[in-house]
Amino acid sequence: MSLLQKFTQHLKHFSSIDKNAKQIVAVSGGVDSVVLCDLMHKSGYDFVMLHCNFQLRNKESERDELFVIELGKDYGKEVLTTRFDTASYAKEHNISIQVAARNLRYDWFSNVRQELIGKKVMSLKALNENTRDGFVNTKTDENIDNPDCYILTAHHADDNIETVVMNFFRGTGLFGLTGMQPINDKIFRPLLSFRKAEILNYANENKLSFVEDSSNANNYYTRNYFRNELLPAVQKVFPKAEENILHNIDRLNEIAALYDDAVIKIKANLVEKKGNEEHISILKLQKQLSFKTILWEILKGKTFTTAQTDEVIKLMNAVNSSYIDSSTHRIIKNRKWLIISKLENLSINRIIIINQSDKNVSFAGSELLFQTLVNNEKFSIPKDKNEAAIDASLLIFPLLLRKWQKGDYFYPLGMQKKKKINRFLVDQKLSLTEKEKIWVLESDKKIVWIINQRIDDRFKISGKTKEIFKVTYKSVV
Repeated sequence: MSLLQKFTQHLKHFSSIDKNAKQIVAVSGGVDSVVLCDLMHKSGYDFVMLHCNFQLRNKESERDELFVIELGKDYGKEVLTTRFDTASYAKEHNISIQVAARNLRYDWFSNVRQELIGKKVMSLKALNENTRDGFVNTKTDENIDNPDCYILTAHHADDNIETVVMNFFRGTGLFGLTGMQPINDKIFRPLLSFRKAEILNYANENKLSFVEDSSNANNYYTRNYFRNELLPAVQKVFPKAEENILHNIDRLNEIAALYDDAVIKIKANLVEKKGNEEHISILKLQKQLSFKTILWEILKGKTFTTAQTDEVIKLMNAVNSSYIDSSTHRIIKNRKWLIISKLENLSINRIIIINQSDKNVSFAGSELLFQTLVNNEKFSIPKDKNEAAIDASLLIFPLLLRKWQKGDYFYPLGMQKKKKINRFLVDQKLSLTEKEKIWVLESDKKIVWIINQRIDDRFKISGKTKEIFKVTYKSVV
């Protein structure tokens, strides 16, 4: 079976790639992307061609851009081009040239796709003029209202082998060893199942012209070193190394699917959602097999680093109210719990830790004053909503002062049944604005007092109360 036949059959497995929809093909001018264009054209798919000029190879970069423009004319396809000052971008962001080029490329691809699938009529001419004053094909007035539009790149199996080996040495973990996926969001890699040798043979058999990137021979770039030096050296010892790596990629993708399923179930059992917070039982977490891995899965996506996993493990045994921050989240140790909150919520609706020794605390233009009193005949339970008298022996410090959240409940004083705070505030006929200003005092995940409203029946003073924890609210605005 020819590569074209295999390619056509391969695309049938991806039902989301609509043959009637216009696709976007990233074209560098190298053999891989040229072959991809030819295969797409001969398979009957319509597409727009995108080319990035990274301005890193002087005349070669100009040559590549002109080549892609001419290639577009040969296939009768629109070509959109852009230029990047890649070196300056890399220096400004303190990243490698490779990473800079990748970021710039995919950001632009995504922006172009959003414009092409927009509901407003956007001609390719206007889009290209917004990008740069480069080539514009004469077919410029077609609107592509196309949610099935994918960005196609020419990554192939050999690229995936290199990626996985590099990830292994970087220490990226299981998912780094599963390699690139055929479809990732709206990026589609239709050549990922094919080897480089097949692609070269197809180009030769079909007499396809393409350009050579001289930088591919420069082992200064990490991928080039792996491609030109490391993998060939490994194959001298293990001739089937590359085929074995491809088989491992398939097996590891199956393992990753099982892993994902197990992690979802474990997290559902471990993580309790409470408003905008996540509460995790330290005891439950520590009982998990490979709990460090589970902890990382909970932290992942919250901008914590893998190195901070060990810091969070230490946090489990730290004193109450200790915390660790990422750039977006905070983890607070509260007795037997880890509480994860977004920093943006903490800045607007921050959690304030109250220790037993604290005499007062300021928040939102207000202040709480704390006193510990002996329960005797002289003490009378306050009737003022600005004061709360609580059985001190029932409190577990530190206390948390925070805004109330959806899902919060308490046992209103005088009632034996719990009630959601939202329902309670509605019953109190508070306006939406007034409800948004309500704060609560919390002890060991239990609401003690809805500030200025009512205490929880579980913390009321009784005949057995020896010490009273009195809290007074004052407005300082």
